[in-house]
Amino acid sequence: MSFTLAIVGRPNVGKSTLFNRLVGKKLALVDDQPGVTRDLREGEARLGDLRFTVIDTAGLEDATDNSLEGRMRRLTERAVDMADICMFMIDARTGVTPTDELFADILRRKSAHVILVANKAEGNAAEAGVLEAYSLGLGEPLRLSGEHGEGMPDLYSVLMPLAEKFESEAVDHSPVTDVVLDEEIGEDEVESIPEPTDAKPLQVAVVGRPNAGKSTLINKILGEDRLLTGPEAGITRDAISLRMNWNGVPMRVFDTAGMRKKAKVQEKLEKLSVSDGLRAVKFAEVVVVLLDADIPFEQQDLRIADLAEREGRSVVVAVNKWDIEDNKQEKLRDLKEAFGRLLPQLRGAPLVTVSAKTGKGLDRLHDAIMRAYRVWNRRVPTAALNRWLVGMLEQHPPPAPQGKRIKLRYMTQAKSRPPGFVVMCSHPDKLPESYTRYLVNGLREDFDMPGTPIRLYMRGQGDKNPYKGKRAKNAGALAKHLNKRGG
Repeated sequence: MSFTLAIVGRPNVGKSTLFNRLVGKKLALVDDQPGVTRDLREGEARLGDLRFTVIDTAGLEDATDNSLEGRMRRLTERAVDMADICMFMIDARTGVTPTDELFADILRRKSAHVILVANKAEGNAAEAGVLEAYSLGLGEPLRLSGEHGEGMPDLYSVLMPLAEKFESEAVDHSPVTDVVLDEEIGEDEVESIPEPTDAKPLQVAVVGRPNAGKSTLINKILGEDRLLTGPEAGITRDAISLRMNWNGVPMRVFDTAGMRKKAKVQEKLEKLSVSDGLRAVKFAEVVVVLLDADIPFEQQDLRIADLAEREGRSVVVAVNKWDIEDNKQEKLRDLKEAFGRLLPQLRGAPLVTVSAKTGKGLDRLHDAIMRAYRVWNRRVPTAALNRWLVGMLEQHPPPAPQGKRIKLRYMTQAKSRPPGFVVMCSHPDKLPESYTRYLVNGLREDFDMPGTPIRLYMRGQGDKNPYKGKRAKNAGALAKHLNKRGG
């Protein structure tokens, strides 16, 4: 990105609305109530030909203690330190408040480039507020309407000269999934697994129930308090994405809101938060399902893991708060047994014990993520697949429903990310689901693909009888010939 722009201001002045407009998507939650945004959210912004990183921040409040508001303020001040340009937003309809004056003074000291924005400036009701903004001593206020898009050309003209001071770099973070393999895979193509780079970082989503320790875990990996944490359940409301280099691997990690049972999700805001977390799963390549060691594998944990599998994402299960567990060996044995029984579709997926508080087990978690990523990208040679298929058929031939023998003739890998295989066979619609599961489990075990979703498609080859359809035609010709002779 060419530069980083942080949007700061009091609660409910319209920061998230402008953030969504700049990134072109509804990434940040927006609601009429103040204080919806609590974490720092980064996005890739586009304004004309400008490409830059924009950070949405929590509303600045006059609190310096260890309360939720105080922690939110410290997080926002860290965003100001991180950003190249700081956009200070006020509500033009409300006018300048004492809190605005306090933070304008802080920004003058902390940020080299401050752009003063009077938001909600459409209509005559905003005129007085725009004039008041001059008193903040941050230069001429820029009139904007984040909701209606007014004033965006003026914002472009202000940002353009600043953008020339920073190196330009465009990055596409969208994960590539369901990669179609155009040709049959040879023996020499098996290890062609794409390595994560700064331009294409590995995308990891951390999901789980509220208060499982997702934000604390990511902060520990980062080595700094970038995400808001605390004893209160449900602090995280957005799916926040953070770039990092973890043990030499470029990653983009999504911290998501805790997902509760649908019946317990009552507030409109929490419904938005949960759907935001589901979207993060779709953006990810590897999904880390974080469990609480005290109450693992509740119904909601199983649903989250099943969702990741259905979306075709590689899954790692991490059990948090392991530092306070007393009977570790017995507990681990019970966890593995429950995992295999409750999530058979993810058989063999990595199960790692960690402590987000102490950092113990993070290296194991990193290794599990990389192993799951490699399996998710695995490509199996066509010749090896067909040798394997012959052995599976000899060991357990397919059934013959209604006396019709099903022939499995040929197999190849059609996709990766996740691995997808096609079997050419007769009567694919009559092959029972149990036999498909038998093949999938064999693929997992024999080609070392534990835990990753595997897609297996049965495809018919059509009837091989070259005389089909010709009998009636020949019979008609013969009848015509005989009629002529008879005449």
